[in-house]
Amino acid sequence: MKIKAPIKFFAGRASTYLAEKIAKSYGSEVGKTSVLEFSDGEIQPFFEESVRGCIVFIIQSTYPPAENLMELLLMVDAAKRASAFQVVAVMPYLGYARQDRKDKPRCSIGAKLVADLLTAAGVDRIMTMDLHADQIQGFFNVPVDHLYGSALFVPYIKSLNLENLAVAAPDMGGTKRANAYARFLNCEMVICYKLRKKANVVEEIRVIGDVRDKDIVIVDDMIDTAGTICLAAKLMHDEGARSIRVVGSHAVFSGPAYERIEKSPISEVYVTDSIPLKNHNDKIKVLSIADLFADVIHKVYKYKSISNSFIA
Repeated sequence: MKIKAPIKFFAGRASTYLAEKIAKSYGSEVGKTSVLEFSDGEIQPFFEESVRGCIVFIIQSTYPPAENLMELLLMVDAAKRASAFQVVAVMPYLGYARQDRKDKPRCSIGAKLVADLLTAAGVDRIMTMDLHADQIQGFFNVPVDHLYGSALFVPYIKSLNLENLAVAAPDMGGTKRANAYARFLNCEMVICYKLRKKANVVEEIRVIGDVRDKDIVIVDDMIDTAGTICLAAKLMHDEGARSIRVVGSHAVFSGPAYERIEKSPISEVYVTDSIPLKNHNDKIKVLSIADLFADVIHKVYKYKSISNSFIA
C-alpha cells in the first residue's frame, strides 16, 4: 500500500495570524521558518525543519507591499529545492488580480505575470478565494481551488433575519456575484451603475431597481478605498433604503476607507481575515476563513471532492 506523503503548514510573515488559525482548525501546527534580511532590504526565507517528501502548504496573502509576493515566491523555491513532494500556495487574497486584461493601451496584465512567476517558482497547486475575475484561474497551468466568501456570508446574512432583504451589486462587474447571493438568499437584486474616469475615483453612480424600505446588502469581492460602496450606500439611503450593510471578502482598506465607512450610512461591514485590519472600526465585523480553508485542505489531501464547499 502506498504511503501518503506527510503534510506540513508554513506561513509567510504577512499571514502568520491566519496560518495559525488554519493549522489549528486542521489539527496541526505551523512549521518553523526564518527570514534573513540584508541591510539593503533583500530577504532570504528558509525552513528550519525538513520538508523532504512532504506536501507543503505555504499560506500567504499577497497584499501590498510587493515583498509579500516576493517572500511567497522565495518560500516556494526554497521548498522545491529542499525536495518537498508538492508545494501548495494558499493565497486567500491574490494581489494584482485587478490587472486581469489590457483595459488601456500599453499596460501590463499583472495577474498573468503573477501566475507565471508562481509557476516558475515551482508551485504545484493554488488555493485562493474570491478572485477579482473568475477567468484568472485560467492564467495558471496548475490546479486552482477557487473558494468563495459567500460560503461564510450567505449563512451569516440568513442569520440576521432581515425583513425585506435585497442584494445590491456595487457595479456592473459585480452583477454575477450579486445574482448568486440573491439566488441563495431568495431575494431581489438591485444594481449600481458607476462611471469611473480613473482608478479609485468614481465620478457618478446610479441605482437600477427599487430600494425603498429595503434592507440592502451590498456584496463585493474587495473593499479598497470604499469610495464605491459609500457612494452607493448614500444614494440608496437617499432613495429610502431602510438599512444598508456591506459584505466584502478582502478588506484592502487603503487611503480614506476607514473614515469613509465611519461617516457613511452603512450600519455594518462584514469582511474576512484574508487581510489583517489596519485600524479598529465598530462598524467592521470580521468572519474567519480558517475553517473553510482547513476543510478544503483536508479534502484535497484526501483526494475528496470540494464542490460542496462552494456557494457562489
